[in-house]
Amino acid sequence: MIYEERIYTIRPGTMAEYLKNYETLGLPVQKEVLGTLVGFWHTEIGGLNKVVHIWGYDDLDDRLNRRKILSEHPDWPAYLAVALPLIVEQENRVLIPASFSPAR
Repeated sequence: MIYEERIYTIRPGTMAEYLKNYETLGLPVQKEVLGTLVGFWHTEIGGLNKVVHIWGYDDLDDRLNRRKILSEHPDWPAYLAVALPLIVEQENRVLIPASFSPAR
């Protein structure tokens, strides 16, 4: 299993709006297509206005296939229309668990 960590910086003052839009429009589509949501957080101390979520995949090919299906999902553009204006920056990382990791 591999994990993808996504970190978004949200425009100051719009976190509540972003989270509401994600919960109602983005999350249902992603859970249907991407499957394994490991966790979803937003920051309170440190780098502010950050949203972090981690998704699990069987391997890189599984991730690539699911991301392609997501991009073609008919409900995805409605979420992007309200989310993208609130996002300032995006970071993505693919994480591979060490042999001793509980997440392996």
